[in-house]
Amino acid sequence: MPLIDLRPQAIRRTPEQTVEQLKTFHLDLKFSAGIWFFSPAESRFHERYGKVLGIEQRLEIAAELKEYGLSGLEAHYPNEINEENEKLWRDFCADTGIRLVTVVPLLFRDQQFEFGSLSSPPPEARKAAVELTVRALEMNLRMETDFCVVWPGIDGYENPFGIDFAAMRDRFADGLAEAMDCVPGVRVAFEPKPYEPRGRIIFGTTPEGMLLCNMVEERLQNPENRHLLVDGHALVGLNPEVGHALMAGEDLPYAYSWPLSEGRLCHMHLNSQPLGNFDQDLNVGTISPEQTEALLYVLKMHGYQGWFGIDINPERMPVATALQISMDAFRAANDRIEALDHESIVYAVNHPDKARGWLEAYLVRMRAMYPERLAPLARAQAQAQAQAGKG
Repeated sequence: MPLIDLRPQAIRRTPEQTVEQLKTFHLDLKFSAGIWFFSPAESRFHERYGKVLGIEQRLEIAAELKEYGLSGLEAHYPNEINEENEKLWRDFCADTGIRLVTVVPLLFRDQQFEFGSLSSPPPEARKAAVELTVRALEMNLRMETDFCVVWPGIDGYENPFGIDFAAMRDRFADGLAEAMDCVPGVRVAFEPKPYEPRGRIIFGTTPEGMLLCNMVEERLQNPENRHLLVDGHALVGLNPEVGHALMAGEDLPYAYSWPLSEGRLCHMHLNSQPLGNFDQDLNVGTISPEQTEALLYVLKMHGYQGWFGIDINPERMPVATALQISMDAFRAANDRIEALDHESIVYAVNHPDKARGWLEAYLVRMRAMYPERLAPLARAQAQAQAQAGKG
C-alpha cells in the first residue's frame, strides 16, 4: 500500500471555513478490531471466562461481523500473525474483503524484555527488540498494511531514583529509527500509555508521544525515509487510545487534536474508561458518551479519513455482541453530531463573550429525549443580537 497522505489533517481554517468543513465533510466509520480480544484474556485475578480460541476460530467470528460493519483487523507479531500462518491471513483477507490494517511487534511480553525492549539497558535485549521490530515492519510491508503500531508497554520504571531518563528515551528513539531505516517507507503509529504494566511507561502521554515522533524522524537516515519527510509526510504518528488518554487525565478532543494538527493521527484505539482507573477497555459509549461525541466532532473538523479501531476487553459478553454495541455507539454518536447546528456552534466558540452559556444549553437540548419539554433556545447568533439590543 502507498503511504496514506495525512497532511490534510493539519490544514488550518478560518471560522467560516470550519463551518463549511463541518457541513460538507462526513466521517467514514470504517471499523477495525484487534484480533487479541477475540479470545478471553489472561488475568492476574480470575480464570478466563471462556474457552481459548485459536486464530482460525477468531477469524471465523470476524468474518461473521463483516455484514455488521467490521472491515479491518489488527494483529501482533509473532504470536497472532507470523511467517507460518501468513497464508491463513492472506486467504482470509482475500475471501472476506476484511483488511489487515496493522501488524504490531510484541515488544512487551517475552521474558527477555523484563527490563524494557527498545529502551532496555542490557544491549542484548535491545538488539532483540530492534530485530523483532524489523521483522514486524517487514510483515507490514508484505501484507500491505497502512502502518505499524508500536506500544512500549514494558519500557518504563517503578523506582525513579538514579535513572538516566534522557538515555532511556534516546535508546528507545534510536532503536525505533534503526528498525525503520531497515524497512523504509513503513509508517509507525506510536501508542502512548502512562502506566500498566510498568509503574510508569516512557512517552506515556499524547504530548510526549508527539515529542517521540520528532525524535525518531530526526534520526532517520535511509534516503527513502528522508525523501518522504522532505515531502512533508509524517513517518511517525500516533495511535492514541481513549482508555490510555483518560488514565493520564487527558481530555479526549484536546488530546487527539495534537496529532491531527500536525498530520500525525494514523489510527485510534477506541473504548471507554473510568477516570483514574486501570485500563479497563470497556465498550465504546459505556462511560462518558459526551467525550465520544466531542472526539468525533474534532475528527470531523480536521477531516480524519482513517480507521476507527476498537480495542475492548469484553470479559462478560460475547466478543461479537461487544463489537456490535461499540459500532452502534459510534454510529449513534456520529448521527448526533451530524445533526448539530454547526454554524451556531462555531459562532458560539468564537464569540464566547456574546454567547454565554449557549453551547451548554444547546447540547442539553440535543441530548434530551424530549427537547420540546425544555425552554425554547434561539440560535447563538440570534441570542447574541437580542442581548445586544437589550444592552
